[in-house]
Amino acid sequence: QSCLSRQQLLAAIRQMQQLLKGQETRFSEGLRAVRSRLSTIHASLAKAAPEPPAPSCPALQAPADGRKFGTKYLVEHEVHFACDPGFRLLGSGTRTCQANGSWTGQEPRCAEISECSSSPCQNGGTCLEGLNHFKCLCPPQWTGTTCQYQAPTAPPTWSVRDDPAFSRQPRCAQIAQTQQCSCDPGFLMSGTAANGICQDLNECEVYQQEGGPRLCAHACVNIPGSFRCSCPAGYVLLGDGKSCEDIDECSLSQDNCTSGSTCINTGGGFQCVTPQCPPASGNISYVKTSPFQCERNPCPAESRPCLQAPKTISFHYVPLPSKLRTPAPLFRVAAGAAPGRPGPDSLRFGIAGGDGRGLFVLQRSERHAAELLLLHGLRGPRTVRVDVDMAEYLDRVFQAKHLSKITLFVSPYEF
Repeated sequence: QSCLSRQQLLAAIRQMQQLLKGQETRFSEGLRAVRSRLSTIHASLAKAAPEPPAPSCPALQAPADGRKFGTKYLVEHEVHFACDPGFRLLGSGTRTCQANGSWTGQEPRCAEISECSSSPCQNGGTCLEGLNHFKCLCPPQWTGTTCQYQAPTAPPTWSVRDDPAFSRQPRCAQIAQTQQCSCDPGFLMSGTAANGICQDLNECEVYQQEGGPRLCAHACVNIPGSFRCSCPAGYVLLGDGKSCEDIDECSLSQDNCTSGSTCINTGGGFQCVTPQCPPASGNISYVKTSPFQCERNPCPAESRPCLQAPKTISFHYVPLPSKLRTPAPLFRVAAGAAPGRPGPDSLRFGIAGGDGRGLFVLQRSERHAAELLLLHGLRGPRTVRVDVDMAEYLDRVFQAKHLSKITLFVSPYEF
């Protein structure tokens, strides 16, 4: 009997072990289900929770009669302002977004430049408005910059006095026993009533004072009774009779660039350019993939200097007029991802070299783009070079660098 009881006890223990094992399995499965459910809820809540917005400043507007450069209002971003011709900037030309959400400087506004508002012309003179200047057209017998001096009775200084085409006899008529004489348009009476003569008014000299109304974009040529405008070589006179338009010698095949070089149209002329890749140095070498781009050959494994050298070098040429109003955007640098490959998650832009120190600023315009701004107008003729680089990072790890070599051809003329 005791032996049977022992067998029954062993069987009962085995049943209890099986029962506990089943309970343990169901408990583990329950824990896994609860853990999975919690993970799903956590993921959905994390996805739905909005990311905290990046610190920014209030939007800025361009001042009336002015322009604004820069569209990003994040911390450390800059916005630049400039006024239209005939207006001057009051306030801050550049404002920077601060970490506390406010802008540096004062709100800019554009005030009209009115040189004639103070009535500078004396003795009946007529004030003509110019850009930052004025000119007084004086009545007869008065002269000077503000018609302040009484002039002698001698006629003004006429041009080409000895050319008969510039002198004409007046038209006279007897009216009420009085002889009255007049001149054709573009001529003025000189001398006395008895021996008067009509002499040409040199419109070019009258309007040549700097800042006065410009009759011509370039050169004024006096002709009897009138004037005409001329343009420098490389330009053609437009239909308005005063403006000059550049001739594109490259598109008209009027250049003399040899095979292997490329024609770049500039103000009043052209340039023949032949961009060259840097010579090989150590294990860094480049191959030309287009007339204006070089690409680095694959680097040997673990060659840090090679990997840090520019992966691409591109060449860009920008024609500019002389004394361009600034700040002026010249060039945009942006990143693009190759198909099927993840793009960089952050970029760093910088001015890497050139001979225009202090002339430019590189301003981020979008998350993956920046603009090169010209800060000071350049007087031509002049050639200025500036290098801009863009470094790509993925998870804060440097990936590649790209170099843009920009050449500015500044024209001798302001058009």
